[in-house]
Amino acid sequence: MKDRYALILLMFAIVVLLVIACQGLKPSPIGDITKNIREYNNRKVVIHGEVTERFSLIFIKYFKVKDATGEIAVVTDRPLPEIGEMIKVKGVVKEAFSIGDKSAKVIVEEP
Repeated sequence: MKDRYALILLMFAIVVLLVIACQGLKPSPIGDITKNIREYNNRKVVIHGEVTERFSLIFIKYFKVKDATGEIAVVTDRPLPEIGEMIKVKGVVKEAFSIGDKSAKVIVEEP
């Protein structure tokens, strides 16, 4: 009988761990990130959307991703995706700058 309860408890623990692990795979709405920067700042996120713009200089590369809720810049060291490409990005949310009521939020893509 004890073995049966131990097995049930073990199976429950595995299910809970799988649910927690899968939370990181669900894309966050970009609009939620840009409107709630204090909640998302320095947090790892996954976003999914269409590449709308790309920019590259010697010292910085970024592209913008848009979904149904908003748009955000993604800073990267990787090759830039094509405009119009649907992309999934994993990275850390950062507030690039803030001056008065203006601020820029970015995602720094994981390598």
